[in-house]
Amino acid sequence: MTTKIHSTAIIDKNAEIHESVEVGAYAVIGPHVVIGENSRVAHHASIVGHTTIGKNNKIYQFASIGEAPQDKKYKDEPTQLVIGNDNNIREFTTLNTGTIGGGSVTTVGSNNMIMAYVHVAHDCHVGNNIVLANSVALAGHVTVRDWAILGGAVAVHQFSIIGEHAMVAGMTGVSQDVPPYVMAFGYRAEPKGINVEGLKRRGFSVSQIENIKQAYKILYRNGLGYNEAKEFIIDLALEQQELQVLVEFFKASTRGMIR
Repeated sequence: MTTKIHSTAIIDKNAEIHESVEVGAYAVIGPHVVIGENSRVAHHASIVGHTTIGKNNKIYQFASIGEAPQDKKYKDEPTQLVIGNDNNIREFTTLNTGTIGGGSVTTVGSNNMIMAYVHVAHDCHVGNNIVLANSVALAGHVTVRDWAILGGAVAVHQFSIIGEHAMVAGMTGVSQDVPPYVMAFGYRAEPKGINVEGLKRRGFSVSQIENIKQAYKILYRNGLGYNEAKEFIIDLALEQQELQVLVEFFKASTRGMIR
């Protein structure tokens, strides 16, 4: 152990921790944990289970990482939690491992801001460059794709998908899939246009944003049924690459799209 590990930290001898990792007072790290270089684990954090954490992550005090899933079917199988690089995982977050029935792994990508009291349940898949604001609750099997933003206290139903660049306002309940680029809010999530400001910040051109607006109108304002609108957008995506994420969303969606 190096001087970067506090003397009161409890670290299993079988844990694999890079020599550059900092571990604070009274942190607990279990035997099946792997932590990559230049990560920081603050005081009183708990990292257990079959958990693999990449480089340059900051895990704040009282975070609970890699605990058993909150699923009655779970019988202590060696399921996993895999976290990428450059994440900020704030105070009192809970990130659980997967279940056998859900693919055995929960994943969190890279460069995410996961704020205080966020819950990421078993078998969730959180992508890259995502913001989960305070008290967001992801039920089991939820997918949140790259660049999405979820406001404070958003609750997402099991098996739902939040698409790329989507933005869900605080206090919203999401019980169906949110398409890429869409802004959603309400007691039950409703579409409220596209995330124009977010797209501008990420370098989308004026023509690309106009194409996305047109796709939104096809989905929600032209009076078309879902299947007919979907076929229109699939055809447009052959020449408008920015719509390809919508095509992938249509393939993956199982809960139906917010309306």
